[in-house]
Amino acid sequence: QVQLVESGGGLVQAGGSLRLSCAASGSISSIAIMAWYRQAPGKQRELVARMSGGGSTEYADSVKGRFTITRDNAKNTVALLMNSLKPEDTAVYYCNLDGVVVPSDWRRFHYWGQGTQVTVSS
Repeated sequence: QVQLVESGGGLVQAGGSLRLSCAASGSISSIAIMAWYRQAPGKQRELVARMSGGGSTEYADSVKGRFTITRDNAKNTVALLMNSLKPEDTAVYYCNLDGVVVPSDWRRFHYWGQGTQVTVSS
């Protein structure tokens, strides 16, 4: 069974920084995509950033130049460094793993973290 543990959310003033971390535990052979999504009150969940196992990245236009996603394939961890935070970045942030391969199973799995609150005050 794969479990995700997120950490690093909190309250920060506009212009500040936060670092979110997500660690996947369990029997994992590989992970195709590691990503961060967010959901603000009354809005749909949206992609913030994602990274492939080969290092390719994709960012939402609203966070380009401010957020950086990194991953450690050996440790099955993904992090999101958020700089120059704005009040509109306030949301619950979710870690997401896609294309997860586990031993002795041909299927590909998809997992979500429990979410961590990020609040940016003006």
